[in-house]
Amino acid sequence: MLKYRQKNVSDINLEDYLGEYEGRQALAEDMFFDAGRKKQSLNGLWHYAVDQYDICIRQHWFEERKFDASGNTLPLDYSFDEWPVMELPCCWNTQCDQFLLYEGSMIFTRTFREVRKAGERIFLKLGGVNYIVRVFLNKQYLGMHRGGSTPAYFDITDAINDDFKEENRIILQADSTRRPEQVPTENTDWFNYGGVYRDIDLIHVPEVFIKKFQVSLVPDGTFSKIRVRAGLSACISTKAVFEIPELQVKAEVPIENGTGEAVVEASPELWSPDTPKLYRVSLSVQGDHVEDETGFREITVQGRDILLNGRPVFLRGVSCHEESVENGKALTDEERLENIRIAKEMGCNFMRVAHYPHSERMARLADREGLLLWEEIPVYWAIRFTRKETYEDAENQLKELIWRDFNRASVIIWSVGNENADSDERLEFMKNLAECAHRLDDTRMVSAACLVSYDEMAINDRLADYLDIIGLNEYMGWYTPDFSQLTNLFENSSPAKPVVITEFGADALPRHRGSIYDKGTEDCQTYVYERQIETIGKIDYIKGMAPWILYDFRCPRRTSLIQGYYNRKGLLSPDKTYRKPAFYVMQAFYRGLEQKTMQ
Repeated sequence: MLKYRQKNVSDINLEDYLGEYEGRQALAEDMFFDAGRKKQSLNGLWHYAVDQYDICIRQHWFEERKFDASGNTLPLDYSFDEWPVMELPCCWNTQCDQFLLYEGSMIFTRTFREVRKAGERIFLKLGGVNYIVRVFLNKQYLGMHRGGSTPAYFDITDAINDDFKEENRIILQADSTRRPEQVPTENTDWFNYGGVYRDIDLIHVPEVFIKKFQVSLVPDGTFSKIRVRAGLSACISTKAVFEIPELQVKAEVPIENGTGEAVVEASPELWSPDTPKLYRVSLSVQGDHVEDETGFREITVQGRDILLNGRPVFLRGVSCHEESVENGKALTDEERLENIRIAKEMGCNFMRVAHYPHSERMARLADREGLLLWEEIPVYWAIRFTRKETYEDAENQLKELIWRDFNRASVIIWSVGNENADSDERLEFMKNLAECAHRLDDTRMVSAACLVSYDEMAINDRLADYLDIIGLNEYMGWYTPDFSQLTNLFENSSPAKPVVITEFGADALPRHRGSIYDKGTEDCQTYVYERQIETIGKIDYIKGMAPWILYDFRCPRRTSLIQGYYNRKGLLSPDKTYRKPAFYVMQAFYRGLEQKTMQ
């Protein structure tokens, strides 16, 4: 008993209790292509407990140490299977009022049975856990993952009980704590939802399996060459078979030291928002087989023009958070489709999914429905640009996003950040991210949402030299009340690249009326939109816009009577049942642009 008491005292006085968990981090390199694979879902009822003081990892609850060396029973601070249950995936903030503003650690656990065939490996995939997750299985620590919006993969082969007669105990510690060194940092302009809020899957693969499967048009303007890139889990040499049945494509892909690439001639129907054609593609090698559904399109920049499949396109867009009143960030597919269809009703062909990676389901639905996407990592505001580990976190999230959504035709822009002041440290940080995105993907544009240079009243961010498209957030008529500054801004600027206005707008409480001078009224918001589009529509180097934002969303920063802890810049109410008048202003403008394009 003395030995256990000493252990407890050690736990109580241990300051660096996190250190032992830092060495095993799931990274982008641990990801693998999982579309079309056999999966066992672990969604459903999980026992949970709030763990504000991180006692689970301080005291090693995962060891389930119930007896001392002499066989005496020990007191426990947990009772896993007697805790209440929560249905995952979800955001705990939406489950009951007492959790609405909770930030910190919560423990989730359940048991399951699984059978593993000879020669198989089994992985656990967590689609999204905010922000840090630590994973334990059968009294073993498997590892952790940083980044609340990208997936994590853990090899559980050696830890699992693969006889269906034996149960497996899995424990997840989800920690939503905001910290200044994280990406995003502690200060943001959206709600910090906590939880295991995307799918939880077990994935069976062979001993040697396909890790990478990337398919795209060769970006050479011919639209007649399809490139496939393959990677295996082992550094071996062999051959893979790539197929697109509808195009009668069947080609060998030589694999040397675990990687391979091939280019095949084909004439696919090109994907676009008007014709979102998708093809079934597959890759087979040494008993492993994966499939995907993808479209073929080319997106490039030529001078100040954005070209989709060789033709100039204006990005008629809107920005959108991943949020709903009922589910927080844990959207259903019905809610994602609703967002896409409302955007298309407004006349959009484009959506900026801000300010972090949204679910991979969003990109798949956009592929199917025909909507171009800007995807972004949360390098937001005042990141710790001089901290090496913070950069590594940001780069890893960028890699995970690109690996996850490479085959999505709808995704045309990788964004490396939003509204960061132009300092030397920030330039180095984000330049490196932009170069990383270009290295990993030569089929898409790289951008960032930049700030106006108010000293010069011009578009003059040094990061633009490393971007293909310049994103610009400007709030003339709102945070900068003088509308004449908008004309000055554009007259003082002469960018060599296309500009997309990634944010403009104004708050409006639904159904709150007044004059155009009364901030927070629908009339003021409508006036701001009318003046914005009147000015923007005359600028030839602006090739797209994504006003802020599709619908109102929760935000703890917004405490006024009008806001009520919501950002009210939405064109719709938070529940999306009411369209504010500015919605119809944008609808008329976009429909006019669309008609001009068709003429």
